[in-house]
Amino acid sequence: MGLTEDPAFAATTFVVIDFEATTPTGYPAQPIEVAALALRYQRGAWATVGKYESLIRPPEFAPVTPAVTAQTGLTPEQVHHAPSPAEALGALDRRFTADTPYLLVAQHAATEANLIYNQREHCPALARVDLLDTIPFAKTIVPGLRNYKLDTLLEHFAVPMPADRHRAAADVEVTAQVFARLVHAAAKSPQLSGLAGLVKIAGRTAKCNIPVQSGLFDIEDFPQEQALADPS
Repeated sequence: MGLTEDPAFAATTFVVIDFEATTPTGYPAQPIEVAALALRYQRGAWATVGKYESLIRPPEFAPVTPAVTAQTGLTPEQVHHAPSPAEALGALDRRFTADTPYLLVAQHAATEANLIYNQREHCPALARVDLLDTIPFAKTIVPGLRNYKLDTLLEHFAVPMPADRHRAAADVEVTAQVFARLVHAAAKSPQLSGLAGLVKIAGRTAKCNIPVQSGLFDIEDFPQEQALADPS
């Protein structure tokens, strides 16, 4: 059974997601833009079943720097009156329904996973969705490329470079095209016989789904009188 013939694959909504962010010294990256494109594989073709994008107002300790503007084109003025993280990510979070199986798709998914985890109070449903990383997927399906950066994959698959590359919506659109081409190639590959095989190769567990290991000497492991006892 090929990848696209797997009922589990057909039942899954794949949400391609991308953030632009600013990285203040001493703090984790703070999102300033998000875009998401929800896709389903139906009757041999991809169908768009949802789309979302929003600027996000960063906190005062994480201003948009000249370096961020040079890369993304986003300016401090553009995000000054943007929705807060709670507003922007909350609106995205409400798009996810409890009875639908989802997987997020991202280029270098660890970046998106960290941003989502750090904002999990604003998007608890999103934060529980596991991810697929297009980099290990591509390494398996098209080995031998000089690297697996998004620009290299766009060149390999003859996907036109968008004029606004490094904006979230543009990057989501081209990442979705790369993902679709990888799925098409994987459908003919004996290495992947279904969604489980794809997850094994390219899956990344959402941080909220990773069990927390208690420390050996967590204070709650001891009776109260021991915890309060004078160690001397």
